[in-house]
Amino acid sequence: QVDKGAIEFVLSGANIMCPGLTSPGAKLYPAAVDTIVAVTAEGKQHALCVGVMKMSAEDIEKVNKGIGIENIHYLNDGLWHMKTYK
Repeated sequence: QVDKGAIEFVLSGANIMCPGLTSPGAKLYPAAVDTIVAVTAEGKQHALCVGVMKMSAEDIEKVNKGIGIENIHYLNDGLWHMKTYK
């Protein structure tokens, strides 16, 4: 879970930086590198993006800088608006 300050950046396609996962309001659950995760936001019920862990949760807490989660799909991106075919 990212803090409130990260929401607008994540919804613009930005990767999730470590400080957004370790600050007050954020929650970090145990996960290994390359794990696919759903990212929620402080005060929100539903996920705002799907990403891939670029560091383990343990390393994110230790290092606290750089990209923690690569954002691969977020609300209202191109995949979200892709035309459906029947």
